[in-house]
Amino acid sequence: MDPTTALVANIANRRPDLVRKLLPAALPWVRSLPAVDIDTMADEVVHMAPGSDTVMSQLLIEWRHTAEIHADPQLNRALMRQPLADFGPVPRPTEQ
Repeated sequence: MDPTTALVANIANRRPDLVRKLLPAALPWVRSLPAVDIDTMADEVVHMAPGSDTVMSQLLIEWRHTAEIHADPQLNRALMRQPLADFGPVPRPTEQ
């Protein structure tokens, strides 16, 4: 395990509340997330910390993309807008 991941895992296990407080300082893009998402992210980091570096990296990539959506008002509006109607069943892919 990477020493940084091990450090995060130990902090998460001993002080999960501290993870929530330190995330915005360690990862400035976290500030673009709504408070409820920061809480959810902190919970996921705490639960994933003992796992592999790859899993933690993927988790952070996904949350960073979520923060990017929240930071871009036009993109956020487009993704949060409710569809006007159900688009119907999805056709089965054709084999080639």
